[in-house]
Amino acid sequence: MAETAQDLTSPAVLVFDVNETLLDITHLAPLFDRVFGDKAVLREWFAQLVLYSQTLTLAGLYTPFGELGAGALRMVADIHKVSLAEPDIAELKERLSAMPAHADAAPALARLRDAGFRLVTLTNSAGGASPTPLDTAGLSHFFERSFSVDAVKQFKPAPDTYRLVAEALAVETSDLCLVACHLWDTIGAQAAGCRGAWVARSHNAILPASGVPHPNIVASGLSSLADQLIAPAGRRS
Repeated sequence: MAETAQDLTSPAVLVFDVNETLLDITHLAPLFDRVFGDKAVLREWFAQLVLYSQTLTLAGLYTPFGELGAGALRMVADIHKVSLAEPDIAELKERLSAMPAHADAAPALARLRDAGFRLVTLTNSAGGASPTPLDTAGLSHFFERSFSVDAVKQFKPAPDTYRLVAEALAVETSDLCLVACHLWDTIGAQAAGCRGAWVARSHNAILPASGVPHPNIVASGLSSLADQLIAPAGRRS
């Protein structure tokens, strides 16, 4: 995959998506393998979860992401004519809270932090009691702040979710660069005035269609992202 960068004037703040960008959702696969006999149903469930989170936002409604995730699992079970029990829902929640970090996450975050970038997260998941999934994955200490869309009762890519971060940090949206493996997330961030950095992960790709904004940065992983952001400026240490 070709890696590209545009407008690499160093952003003041890097805003990281959490689920799948930093944390590995394949940790959920054993649940889907056991319940559906096919771990690939994980991707169907996740697509439905994203679809209905965005649908609720467009409709002016809101249900916390965890509840929506459980509902999406029940819906997919109905579609597949599979019986689902409460322990299955409990296992989904347990696995969501214990997703491991991708192997490239901690090394890249350490490099970016040491290079002088401000690092925060913005997630569709609701904020919760400690330990958070980032705590469990050993990544929380890299971040200055962690933001949840629960504060605005809208899901990404709604513009107010990105503005939430800018307002809380007293910066402009143009000072933010949203880092995500989901193109719909970088599209939303760019439409809100941020820059967007797209990081390749399994089952995600760039959408080549007219009118779809290309990310300012395209990287094969978080290590490549760090290379692209640090090298051009020689970075401040």
